[in-house]
Amino acid sequence: QVQLVESGGGSVQAGGSLRLSCEASRYFYVMAWFRQSPGKEREVVASLYTQSSNTYYTDSVKGRFTISQDNIKKMLYLQMDGLKPEDTAMYYCAADLRSTAGYGRSDPRRYLYWGQGTQVTVSS
Repeated sequence: QVQLVESGGGSVQAGGSLRLSCEASRYFYVMAWFRQSPGKEREVVASLYTQSSNTYYTDSVKGRFTISQDNIKKMLYLQMDGLKPEDTAMYYCAADLRSTAGYGRSDPRRYLYWGQGTQVTVSS
């Protein structure tokens, strides 16, 4: 059974930091962090090809967030620094086994497997 389990969310003040973790039940070809706020579409935050460690960040988090992995532990991380109130959202870990899927890495349809999410709240 494929599982993704997120942890590390919480409430912080603007300018603070959090580190999200995603524990995977197996290895994947590509993994990503998405977020969704009430009334908004789910958007990619960052993604990572696990073999090459190639990363992608959405513009709004570049220079503040870092996606990384621990292959031995089958863990995906998202270090979030300089948090802003607009970063408030439910954050989801996503993953896929396939090298191609017909959708780009920033498209949620590219990912077959999803965690349950962890809430991040940033107050001003």
